[in-house]
Amino acid sequence: MEELLGKVVVIDVESPFVYVGKLFEIREKSLVLKQADAHDLRDSTTTREIYVRDARVHGIQANRKLVYVRTDRIVSISALDDVIP
Repeated sequence: MEELLGKVVVIDVESPFVYVGKLFEIREKSLVLKQADAHDLRDSTTTREIYVRDARVHGIQANRKLVYVRTDRIVSISALDDVIP
């Protein structure tokens, strides 16, 4: 994951949340994102895939200055630039 430091990433977790933001720090039990969008998919009618694709096309709608994402809950992580629009 070191190669993702400083890049905007998409983090999928076990819960119905998806996180999009700049990977600021990698810790033992968490990843730290800055200027992040912590999105609860239960609050929208869109799918995870469409939401992430829209973030790639239209940019991040940050709603958190700083987010800590527990690594034991992460299903996948990728650079936002790797999302196919």
